[in-house]
Amino acid sequence: MTVEQQLTAGIVALGLALPEGAEAKLLAYLALLEKWNRVHNLTAVRGAERMVSHHLLDSLAAVPFFQGGGSDLIRVLDVGSGGGLPGIPLAIARPELQVTLIDSVAKKTAFLLQAKAELGLNNVNVVTGRVEDFRPGTRFDVITSRAFSDLKEFVTLTRHLLEPAGHWLAMKGLMPHEEIAYMPSWVKVSANHALVVPGLEASRHLIVLEPVE
Repeated sequence: MTVEQQLTAGIVALGLALPEGAEAKLLAYLALLEKWNRVHNLTAVRGAERMVSHHLLDSLAAVPFFQGGGSDLIRVLDVGSGGGLPGIPLAIARPELQVTLIDSVAKKTAFLLQAKAELGLNNVNVVTGRVEDFRPGTRFDVITSRAFSDLKEFVTLTRHLLEPAGHWLAMKGLMPHEEIAYMPSWVKVSANHALVVPGLEASRHLIVLEPVE
């Protein structure tokens, strides 16, 4: 099976309907990530085939949970975005989202800016810096991360960036029972979704967190 076939089959298995040209952009992103990874070590995953399952499909599995109601613009912050995961696949799959990618490592944000330019991702914004120091003009409806930190640190460092009616979406491997036990009192787990990622024989969970009113 080619990388293209692997991606197409995975998208079908996930039940996703992507915009026209999205698969081509995902493959172009994958090629760019693989190219930069040889020099800049953006991810420990090597090889296009493994990147399809471990990065693209893993990120795309969470896409349905980023849906919003109506035509209102949904602002998403991807914290510790690294090579752009899950933010870039999310921005490609859902062009109606406004996705901000933040990372404190300049070589990673240089890659993100290159990907934004080459893929024509007008709904992506790239920020270099520490998330706790980030002070944008508007706050975010959804804050997500894939490999940033434990849950307590994730919500604590980003609390000032979340809209009052917003929520966090934390992508995790095994169900993080111990991390949940140490959550601050001002946040609650409102949902937990077990994700099935095609080609990935590993436990994946999406934890939905909300501020306690």
